[in-house]
Amino acid sequence: MPWRRSRNDPRHDDSGDWEWIGVDNYVELFHDAAFLKAFTNTVVYAVVVVPIAMALALTVALGLNQKVRGLAIFRTAFYIPTVTATVAVATVWLWIYNPGSGLANGFLSLFGFGRSQWLTSPDMALPSIITVGIWQGLGAKMIIYLAALQGVSTELVEAATLDGANRWQVFRHVTWPSIAPAQFFVLITSIVGTFQVYDLVYVMTQGGPGGATNVLVFDIYQHAFQGLRLGYASAETVIMILLISAFIALGAKLQGAGKK
Repeated sequence: MPWRRSRNDPRHDDSGDWEWIGVDNYVELFHDAAFLKAFTNTVVYAVVVVPIAMALALTVALGLNQKVRGLAIFRTAFYIPTVTATVAVATVWLWIYNPGSGLANGFLSLFGFGRSQWLTSPDMALPSIITVGIWQGLGAKMIIYLAALQGVSTELVEAATLDGANRWQVFRHVTWPSIAPAQFFVLITSIVGTFQVYDLVYVMTQGGPGGATNVLVFDIYQHAFQGLRLGYASAETVIMILLISAFIALGAKLQGAGKK
């Protein structure tokens, strides 16, 4: 919204004069410490969550693609967090991270570690949110990888094995190229999903402490619906869309390079 009511106009009705402000919102954005912090946090969140979650999901899918007892139970257990409401997930993790009676500190105390202020420490708050994000999104990625793995040609795997290929060589030269389309889909959806993180931050930290967990979507929400600065929030949204596009383009380039 590159328009705003003229500051010289004291009237508050729709008959007031409006002035063209051009790119003033964008200039203000990059001089706003809160926005820059939210921008940095979002990039860090995406850079950490996307590769780790994808690697873990693929590892779990490879394990669940084997013939083991209780396979359906394991698949269900990994997928349940994905279909659970994010507010419920955040509430459970609030208890886990409780510095006094939480499961996290209780578990670490067994190994002699002291109590950690998971969500109230500026250094620990964002990593704590990242951990929840990785855990919650693992199931959806795992299901996609599992479906792709079950579509890998058994004839190719058997042929590679007969030619003397070990497990790593079979994975590198047969399985990995076969699941490339699924890999690209998971990459794109993961990038978009990480940039949309909001519920976890809203329920668990409200962007605190001191903006340590503030992310772009939460910052947009605050300016648009709490501060009623719709033009400023719109400018933030444009920046976020451009950032997502840049990450997708980078991911597509890396995916293409991996095929060569």
